[in-house]
Amino acid sequence: MIRPACLALACVLAGPAAGTGGSGLPSGQTVELYEVLVDHVGAEHWIRFRFLAPQIARDTGQLGFAEVEPDMTYLCATVALPYLDEFDLAGEVVVISLADRAVDFGQSDPDATQYIDAFRVENGICIWEGY
Repeated sequence: MIRPACLALACVLAGPAAGTGGSGLPSGQTVELYEVLVDHVGAEHWIRFRFLAPQIARDTGQLGFAEVEPDMTYLCATVALPYLDEFDLAGEVVVISLADRAVDFGQSDPDATQYIDAFRVENGICIWEGY
């Protein structure tokens, strides 16, 4: 069940957490979807998929950006696009975020490791934007 809770700049769609195990991710890491945000950037709708990825932690993690960057494309195609279809969401940009710990959206945590990639969705495919 999806329960929307609108905030000042974003609408959080909270539902059951979806886990994505190492069996499918190119890096072999395990991540957990903990938040989906819908917000407006300029005239566009951005849908942000925020994942917990403990294996990217700076002090204790084993994976750096080069190893997990392919995971973000994979997560866009295999988690974000089906989620958009299932919940009838539309957006011009999908953002995939990996963080070693939960950080409130828009807040800073100098101890957190976060990697972010943006994709334009066209014809049912995630196209890397390179923002």
